[in-house]
Amino acid sequence: MNTIDFESLRFDDSGLLPVVVQDVATGAVLMLAWANREALEATRTTGRATFWSRSRGELWEKGATSGNFLTVVEARVDCDRDSLLLRVRPAGPACHTGGRTCFEPNPAFLELGWLAEVIAGRRDSDPATSYTARLLASGRERIAKKFGEEALEVVMASLTTTGEPGSAKDSLAWEAADLLYHLLVLLADAGVPAGQVAGELARRHTKEAP
Repeated sequence: MNTIDFESLRFDDSGLLPVVVQDVATGAVLMLAWANREALEATRTTGRATFWSRSRGELWEKGATSGNFLTVVEARVDCDRDSLLLRVRPAGPACHTGGRTCFEPNPAFLELGWLAEVIAGRRDSDPATSYTARLLASGRERIAKKFGEEALEVVMASLTTTGEPGSAKDSLAWEAADLLYHLLVLLADAGVPAGQVAGELARRHTKEAP
C-alpha cells in the first residue's frame, strides 16, 4: 500500500474511518468497512486489507477464515481526508453471503481506467523489457496497424464461437482483451484520455435516454 500520512487523516470521535473497497480490475465497489489507525497500519504492513469490527471490537483481516483475501494495490484518501478508498485484487467473493460484492447487482464489469493508467506509466519504461513502451515508441502507424490486426482476430474468433461453453469463447475473450489493450495504447499515443471516451459514451446515453 502506498504511503499514507495517518496524522493528516480525520478519524471520527470513535477513532474510525470509513473504507470503500474497489476491485482494481473491474471498478466494482466490493464493500464498505471501518478502520482505525491500528487496522491501517496492519494493512500497510501485510498488504492485505484489515479493518476494525465495530460489533466485535477487534481487528479483522478480510479472508483470514475464508481465504478471500483483499490484496491492496493502492490507497486513496478523499478530498476531506475523512474516508479511504482501497483498490484491491480480491481472491474470491467479497461479501459474507458469497456474492461478488456487497452491492450486487454491480454494473462495473469492464472498467478500463486502471489499464489506461498502467499504459501511461509504461511510456518511459525500457522498450527492451516493456512491450507497451516498445509499442508506443514504434509510432502511430505501427500502433494503428496492430490494432487493426487485433480487430481482425476478434472477428475471426467470433465466427467460431457458439452458445456452448468451451475454448471458442475463451479464444474470443482473449482476442477481445488484446483488442481493448491495443485500443488504449492507440488512445494514449494520440493523447486522448480514456475518460474522454467514457464521457462521450455517457453523453450519447443521456441524449438517447427516453
